[in-house]
Amino acid sequence: MTQTNTDTNTDTNTLNAASSGTFKIGGELDIHRLGFGAMRLTGPGIWGPPRDPENALKVLRRVVELGVNFIDTADAYGPHVNEEQIREALYPYASNLVIATKGAHTRQGPDRWVPVGRPEYLRQCVEMSLMRLRLECIDLWQLHRIDPRVPRDEQFGVIRDMQQEGKIRFFGLSEVSIEELQAAQNVLPVATVQNLYNLTDRNHEAVLNHCEQHGIGFIPWRPIAGGHLEVLSTIAQKLNATPSQVALAWLLKRSKVMLPIPGTSSLKHLEENLGAARLDLSDEDFATLNRLAPASV
Repeated sequence: MTQTNTDTNTDTNTLNAASSGTFKIGGELDIHRLGFGAMRLTGPGIWGPPRDPENALKVLRRVVELGVNFIDTADAYGPHVNEEQIREALYPYASNLVIATKGAHTRQGPDRWVPVGRPEYLRQCVEMSLMRLRLECIDLWQLHRIDPRVPRDEQFGVIRDMQQEGKIRFFGLSEVSIEELQAAQNVLPVATVQNLYNLTDRNHEAVLNHCEQHGIGFIPWRPIAGGHLEVLSTIAQKLNATPSQVALAWLLKRSKVMLPIPGTSSLKHLEENLGAARLDLSDEDFATLNRLAPASV
């Protein structure tokens, strides 16, 4: 990573996620577009507690100090550890803080994930997330994965029921195709989609375009492109920024529905990522970055 003079893009006195602009989830919930993914605050393999639990709480508190009001988590992160960290660090929650969580992934050990979409299990996921987060209603609950072994409408149907019961305000999907998104929309409204997407991995370009056309928030997981790309580093150096900041700024410029959630367990990297909120890419630099990877449609 190219290290630059941090006075311009990571001056902690002026960092604020509000500089990234706003988006209304479901047309109602106002959030700053640059959020925080809390997954990395757990142990290796997203399993168990972190090596430094107190640091994890400090990171979460710093997140909201920097104006982030959209935090993404899941019951599978830990499992359960991440939701409990958020409650310990931030409860009682600020009135404008939106906590998005997910359910339907079971864990069998570090880096092992198996989707389970039986209706009774999905209901348990929601009820237990409500208890761990100490919420009466989850602002955004996302189906972590559609279980191919359970009829989709059964999965969507129980989520619709819980939404009608007031346990879920808005519903999102994760790692889905346009066809799967439309199948869910036949049962209940879809407010967000969370798919893998970044500067060098654009396999879900068509899904992003669909979301943009329909006002659906698009949450790119793994938003910072991996690898050491010479073009990215060159532009970062020119803008007195880091490659990570440039990769995030590219996402924010790419679409008005884009809601990046970079995650880290480092206070330094957290502040560095937030510097992307005020990084203004020229159309020329944006076009140059577009050419780093072909868009898949």
